[in-house]
Amino acid sequence: MRLARFEVDGKVFSGIIEEEKIFPCIEGDVLGCAQAYTELNLTKGENPYDLNNVKLLSPVLPSKIVAIGLNYRAHAAEFDKEIPEEPMIFMKPSTSVIGPNDEIKYPSHMSRRVDFEGELAVVISKSAKDVKAEAAGEYILGYTCFNDVTARDLQGRDVQYIRAKGFDTFAPIGPWIETELDPDNVRIEAFLNGEKRQSTVTSDMIFNVAKLVEFVTSVMTLLPGDVIATGTPSGVGKMKPGNEIEIRIEGIGSLKNTVAER
Repeated sequence: MRLARFEVDGKVFSGIIEEEKIFPCIEGDVLGCAQAYTELNLTKGENPYDLNNVKLLSPVLPSKIVAIGLNYRAHAAEFDKEIPEEPMIFMKPSTSVIGPNDEIKYPSHMSRRVDFEGELAVVISKSAKDVKAEAAGEYILGYTCFNDVTARDLQGRDVQYIRAKGFDTFAPIGPWIETELDPDNVRIEAFLNGEKRQSTVTSDMIFNVAKLVEFVTSVMTLLPGDVIATGTPSGVGKMKPGNEIEIRIEGIGSLKNTVAER
């Protein structure tokens, strides 16, 4: 099942995507939509929208984004870092979230290097605390594409990552949530102006999705709609205003954004 948030004539809906149609939910967000159709066995509406005639939004509005650093072996080597013994976590604010085709605003008043980082994102379905790895799937709604946009020069300058990672528009998410996916063996790619820059299979992760859910929930409670960004593979690179960045994940789809001056 593919779940999305979308806008038509100034109104926001959640819905289920089938082929090139999107069926609006009767009420609620993507979480309620998924629950209604699976648990209550509701039939879809009779008046779907053409997917090309709606504006897709970020599929969720998380209370927080918990991001993972150095979770691919090749990416750790790329930055000459040792393989971490446990997941390295940091956070991006909810105000950094944008959706497909929205503009990433380049903060040139502070930064001279802004990078893309293509990532697989995990969307949490229900309140999760102290979840064991073997039970992680019970707390996952699905998966989507994520771009952990980073002001690389500020990341190197600051002790903490919050400024480098936390600018408005620095967390593109989308285009929708795929509920049926094997997160441990899918290809993730990033294209800058159509040129492939990243291409790795998620099996290269140091800590897989289940282990990340266990670790993060041992630290904090994750709420419905919260996102875990699982780390980026090697090949990250800089963007500049006028560029288009695309994140593709096998089995999910494509997240495209352009870069513009703030």
